[in-house]
Amino acid sequence: MEDKVLTSPAEAVVTADDKGGPMTAHTKPTSDKLIAHVRSSLDDDKAEEVVQIDLRGQTEIGDYMVIASGRSTRQVSAIAEKLVDSIKQEFGFTPKVEGRESGDWVLVDTGDVIVHIFRPEVREFYQLEKLWQPTGDS
Repeated sequence: MEDKVLTSPAEAVVTADDKGGPMTAHTKPTSDKLIAHVRSSLDDDKAEEVVQIDLRGQTEIGDYMVIASGRSTRQVSAIAEKLVDSIKQEFGFTPKVEGRESGDWVLVDTGDVIVHIFRPEVREFYQLEKLWQPTGDS
């Protein structure tokens, strides 16, 4: 097996296996690979009204934001949990998660892709899309 030479520490994500085994280095996925994985996971778990917002050139917080809805607190939490698990399996790191316990609004932060999963009523209240989508004014 050929070792990949990393040109900077930001290219590697170092993790331990599930049983506390040795640390291993994974190549950090591109934001395009992450967004494709996120969209696929949300689709598989029947997330509704999925909106993808390109943040490149607008902010340093990430390259993409994804906003989606689940029908209930249980579904919102399940969608987030499956997304986190699939990212861990596919890319070897665990994203940061906020709000999973309440299930009203769960944030999954992969670094390059930020995912917001809402119950419909909470999503309507905050209207996050309106804050980040381009208005067409130049």
